[in-house]
Amino acid sequence: MYIASQKRKSNIAEYLLYMWQIEDLIRANNLDIDKIKTNIIDKYDLTHEKAKEMTEWYESLIDMMRREGVEKNGHLQLVKNTVTQLAELHQKLLSDAKFPEYSAEFYKTLPYIVELRTKAGDDKKGEIETCFTALYGTLLLRLQGKEMSEDTKKAVEQISKFIATLAHYFKLDDEDKLFNQDDEK
Repeated sequence: MYIASQKRKSNIAEYLLYMWQIEDLIRANNLDIDKIKTNIIDKYDLTHEKAKEMTEWYESLIDMMRREGVEKNGHLQLVKNTVTQLAELHQKLLSDAKFPEYSAEFYKTLPYIVELRTKAGDDKKGEIETCFTALYGTLLLRLQGKEMSEDTKKAVEQISKFIATLAHYFKLDDEDKLFNQDDEK
């Protein structure tokens, strides 16, 4: 809860990856708040009040996951909305001649996106979601101690660089520092 809030303000990419991990942790604990308390919340050195707040946060996420039908897989609507916001900003940046470095970074990344979509057989995901899926998959591989091929490392490095650029622009946009008022006609 505290980490999510902090990441949401400072780095939207880290926030999304963190929330995907939280969804998986909730699933790994069978959407059972007692297991989550034991396996996650109790591991933190929290005051009673903070532990209560964190428990309530997990309970609200569990409730949302059930209501939205993402108990087994998929993402919460609030997380999907953030991906949509990033995708919209991505399109806006691509179409604005004032951001040639962003477009260049994207076009360096595009072949990897196309390759990932082809390998996954999933052309329904947008470019941004495909990038996050790759980054999250890499995180899971690292957590499992598995090795990646040099080609995969190269792809992830480029995707990371691109997403970091998008996250930077997202933060500027969130602070109303990206586009001046004359640009938003």
